[in-house]
Amino acid sequence: MTDPAPPGHRFGARVLEGDSLVEVARAIEATESDPEGVAIMTRKGRIFPVRLDDVPLKAAPILKQEMLSVGGDAAHARGVADHSVAATPVVLLGTWGQYRLLLPKLRRQPFGLARLAEEVDRALRAYAFSAPRVVPGAHRPLALGAVPVVMGVLNVTPDSFSDGGRFLEPAAALARAQAMVAEGAAVVDVGAESTRPGAAPVSPDAEWGRLAPVLARLAGSLSVPISVDTRHADVAARAIDAGADLVNDVEGLRSPEMRRTVARTGAAAIAMHMRGDPATMQADLAYADLRGEVFRGLAAATDAALADGIFADRLLVDPGLGFGKSPAQSLELLDHVGELRSLGYPVVVGASRKSFLGWAAGDAPVDARLEAGLAAAVVAADRGASIVRTHDVGPTVRALALIGRAKALRATPPATDEGARAAGPDG
Repeated sequence: MTDPAPPGHRFGARVLEGDSLVEVARAIEATESDPEGVAIMTRKGRIFPVRLDDVPLKAAPILKQEMLSVGGDAAHARGVADHSVAATPVVLLGTWGQYRLLLPKLRRQPFGLARLAEEVDRALRAYAFSAPRVVPGAHRPLALGAVPVVMGVLNVTPDSFSDGGRFLEPAAALARAQAMVAEGAAVVDVGAESTRPGAAPVSPDAEWGRLAPVLARLAGSLSVPISVDTRHADVAARAIDAGADLVNDVEGLRSPEMRRTVARTGAAAIAMHMRGDPATMQADLAYADLRGEVFRGLAAATDAALADGIFADRLLVDPGLGFGKSPAQSLELLDHVGELRSLGYPVVVGASRKSFLGWAAGDAPVDARLEAGLAAAVVAADRGASIVRTHDVGPTVRALALIGRAKALRATPPATDEGARAAGPDG
């Protein structure tokens, strides 16, 4: 396709950018359209593609027919036509208004379509949700808003890939934590076992030996919540007793004991996606559907957490960039991290200083990845992440300030009540 070469700009034609229904409503309102028209047309202003897996053969044609009947569309496997498949993935294509018409119709249909309607409804509302929320912790809550807060990384390890050995002493760890809070960190994440690729495992007793004196200093000194980065349930329990508020589990809460510990203590928890463990996670990087498999893995992890008594408002999810993923896979997940919002939990992104940033920046060494890390933080923020985990707190806070100003402008509601109502939960 050749570049278009318009002869002139008599009508000033331009394609509008806008990722929220509020922005659509504001653009329509600017035409001085009738207020009722603003409300009607806003709901038509953005397509929301929704991916579904394993839709039964008998349900797929009905789903497509009902989607077409409301003006949308649906794509499924060719084998649905000749009954050569038992189930199919489906991608729905509809506006907010079309889904509002579709879902009541599906709830009256057989073959699992009523349940499918509930899942689609929940995913759409979760994806569109952008209001502030509070994540309760074991001792202190964490407030989240439309712009990500920053989680500062504090490694009390001798062998972490970036800053191993720098903050082993409790006094040094406290000074670093206080500095990060002064720079704008909303939560401090303390880890005593390196989880870099191929890292040697550390026993729970050795891990706690490093953590205990540091947490004793931090718990009474920091004004922000404390997260403990551990995959061991007994270490998590001790850390929470010592003042930690949140458990950051790189193994995705796969241990029933860890889930029971989190539930019993009332801590919040981050479930991160990772295959295997740090020693083996890079051995198998083959994914048939990278984003789908990460999504389903986190869905299973959070479903198990709920079943074991962890409250939904205490759960967060992390795609695990660099953990069992190639550099290209990590970049793909970062660029599409907003899809995880469909789960309904705040999304945590940790890209700081990781090897995929060096790969993307021309094999930059660890100490030359700041700019790439800031770019990753901005991408995560633009895609709707709630927390950015970083070693470089001050620069990241300043970079995200621009996103905060831009999102505040985007979220300015239309002047008409009708336009604001049309924007719905996406506003």
